[in-house]
Amino acid sequence: MSRLPFSTALLLAPLVYAIHHAEEHLFLNFRAWRLKYFPDNNALSTEAILAILVSFGLVYIILYASVRTKVSAWMALTFLMATQVHNAIFHLGATIAFRDFSPGLITAILLYLPVNLLIARSALQEQWVSSRQLGVIFIAGGILFWAFEFVGPPVLLVATLATWIWALNSGRTSATKEV
Repeated sequence: MSRLPFSTALLLAPLVYAIHHAEEHLFLNFRAWRLKYFPDNNALSTEAILAILVSFGLVYIILYASVRTKVSAWMALTFLMATQVHNAIFHLGATIAFRDFSPGLITAILLYLPVNLLIARSALQEQWVSSRQLGVIFIAGGILFWAFEFVGPPVLLVATLATWIWALNSGRTSATKEV
């Protein structure tokens, strides 16, 4: 099988998120399950969360596709670590800790982990990140995920604005170095 380019592999992320969302909210009731164990700090509807996360994910992909710097690749990977990889860890850990099936666990394990492994492998092969940087990105994604879980949507807004500014500035800096 031929290698999937990083830019193409990134396009799988919004697709698997939509499927994951269907498991959580169309087939099962993740929100009711979550409220049994975690604070109600997110007044947004599940439809709003779907629209926001898919949109933000696509913006990170577009940002990478248009700026094409290591920073824009790191930002896309950090977003995926926070929204998908740590989400899978959350579903598995919560299912085990609470001994109560977490809606979303099936797609998190069967889709999020393999797709994000493919994305990370492509990023490593194309040298957008090193193994050490990928480890730091994994940790940063975890910090963002848990901050979002316990604080709510403002974390996503602040993190997104900060990373977009950083990525766009890296593109501008790269362009001036080439001149």
